[in-house]
Amino acid sequence: MDSRLVNIGFGNAVKVGRILAVVNPGSSPIRKLKEEARLEKKLIDVTEGRRTRAIIVLDSGHLVLSSVQPETISQRLLAMDIDQRNPKLMLSKASQEENRE
Repeated sequence: MDSRLVNIGFGNAVKVGRILAVVNPGSSPIRKLKEEARLEKKLIDVTEGRRTRAIIVLDSGHLVLSSVQPETISQRLLAMDIDQRNPKLMLSKASQEENRE
């Protein structure tokens, strides 16, 4: 199982292997899911009082509310996937950063 973590805002992270979906909170079915999770005590709010911009659905049935845009979270997941598939690319990025310092 994937033990990497993805940043979801304000120093919070979620285990990549547990994520089923990253969705926009605006639709009616998602709002209903959010309310059901709240009643079942499976809602995790990491927005720190800011507007909820993304809801992350976990394989445990928990929902995580994030103030980071869904597209941003998806881009972070994609970048992690690309880095995992191409370790040489990740190593070359690291060596380029060392050369800049």
